[in-house]
This record gives sequence, structure tokens and C-alpha cells, in this order.
Amino acid sequence: MNIVSLLEQRRHGWEELELLCNQMQNRGRTRAKAAGAARFASLYRSACADLALAEAYQLPPATVEYLHRLVGRAHNQLYRSRNFSLARSVDMLVRRAPQRIFADPCVHVCALLFFGLFWLSMLLGMSEQRLPDFPAQVVGQAQLEQMESNFEAELNAGFEHYVMMASFYIRHNTGIGLKCFAYGILIIPCIFTLAYNAVALGTSFGYMARDSTIGGENFFEFVTAHGPFELTAIVLSAAAGLRLGLGLISTTGLCRGDSLKVNAIRAIPVIAAAAVLFFLAAITEGFLSPSPLPYTFKAMWAIMSSGAMTFYFVVLGFPRAGIDAT
Repeated sequence: MNIVSLLEQRRHGWEELELLCNQMQNRGRTRAKAAGAARFASLYRSACADLALAEAYQLPPATVEYLHRLVGRAHNQLYRSRNFSLARSVDMLVRRAPQRIFADPCVHVCALLFFGLFWLSMLLGMSEQRLPDFPAQVVGQAQLEQMESNFEAELNAGFEHYVMMASFYIRHNTGIGLKCFAYGILIIPCIFTLAYNAVALGTSFGYMARDSTIGGENFFEFVTAHGPFELTAIVLSAAAGLRLGLGLISTTGLCRGDSLKVNAIRAIPVIAAAAVLFFLAAITEGFLSPSPLPYTFKAMWAIMSSGAMTFYFVVLGFPRAGIDAT
């Protein structure tokens, strides 16, 4: 049997696929039954194979053109995006996304590692009598002197300064997040970068909390408002990158490419939340943190932002019976 006869016998499949395309186009995209979806996918794959054969054996142009149009229509029906649904978007935002983040082991590991090292380093950095040289050994004496110099004067700046600093911190914070996320695919560099930032930041906080340090009060007045956003965003960025890295190692029976795709989808809510928090941290750090507003206002902002993040990631994220967050 030659290729022309073979394709002619399969023409009824093309007609069936075209009929299904017309039906889907006329009634819009709806949830199809499993059997119907499987039949449509099977016909689509067969049409793709027939198109490849038709091109390889240089069949009449009319046949090749017909198969091109048919495969294109089927592809659009199979893969086209669904119409926007407000209810579906709200459900993803307030239910599925926080539950996926809360249940992700990568988030747990990164949060424990970062905040554990941060608080430990802060306590060690504060020990002026027992460990007087610890901060200099970790971040360097020059960096400590620069910090004291920067916060020696009271916080007071004009609006132009705030705009400039906001743009700077948006770029700076985004760079931190991208570095943590990009290193996640390699796992070890991600863990190292996260741990280094935790130790360096914690030690700096501890040093500035010493009684003998110049500008300590101004420092904490500056970092209090934006700290919760920024520290949490660093953790989430590393967790999203780590999720991709684990997808290449633990494939759960899938090929590495498919495993990476599955884990990339799981990482989307995590990196999206990190991006939002980095943006909020940059705006706060640029406009509120350096302003001469009372420290009480900045502390209340930090408390409210911490409460909002706790509500979103823990209260909304806590698993509930009968709810699937996948």
C-alpha cells in the first residue's frame, strides 16, 4: 500500500477532527468529558503524523495545505487559553496560592535556614564582651565603619531623595531575588547564598544593636519598616529556585524535562509572592524608611505588614479538609 492510499484511508479521521473543531468553536471552550478529550487528542496527534508524511512524500499541495490548516485549528482549540474568570482568579489568589506556598517543603527548609542563621548571627553580633571581633570577621571592618557613617546623622531627606532611593532599592532587591532564584537550579550555590545573606544581615543587625556603636538607633529606625517584606522575599526567592533544582534531581518517574516543567508550575506562586514582597519592600525602603516620620509609625507599619503576611501565608495557607490546593 502506497502512502497516498494510506492517507486517503485516514481521511475520515481528518473529517472527524474538523467536525470536533467546529463544535468546540461554536459552543466555546467547555470542560469536555474524558473520553471526548482523549479522542480529540488522538485525532490531533494522527493529523500531525499525517502532515509530516504528506510533506515528506511531497503529496499534492492542496492536501498539504488542508492538513496544515486542520492541524493549526486543532492546536488552537487544544492549547488556547481560557477566558478570564474573576472567580477563578480570586480562588487562585486567596486559596490555592497560599496553600501551595504553605505546603511546599522548599519554603520550610529555606525559612528555617535563613531565619535560624539570621537570629543566631544577630545574637553573636550583639555579644560585644564575649565576641568583640565577630562582626568584623564576618562582614569586614570597612563595612562596619561604612554602616556607622551612613547612620550617624538623623534620618531626614527630601522627596527627590526618596524617589531616587526607591528606584535604587527596586533594582537592588530584584537583583538579590534573581540571584537566589537563579542559583536554586544548582541547589548548593542557592543554599550558600541564602545562608551567607542570613549570616551577614544578622551580624550587621547585631553589631548595630551594640551600645558602643554609632548610629544604632538611626539604623533600626531605618530598617524596621521594610525588614519583614525584604527578609521574607529573600526566603521565597530561594525556595522557588530550590524547587526547580530539586525537580532536576527528584523526577518521581518523569523525564527530567517534564519534571522541571511540573516543578516550575509549582514554583510560580512562590516566586510571584516574592516579587510582590520585593516591590513592597523597595517602596517602603525608598519612601517610608528614610523619612523623618516618628519611629512609632514605622514600627506599626512593620507589625501590620508582618500580620498581613502571617494571615496570607499561614492562616489562608493552612490546609483544610476537603480542599485540594494542587
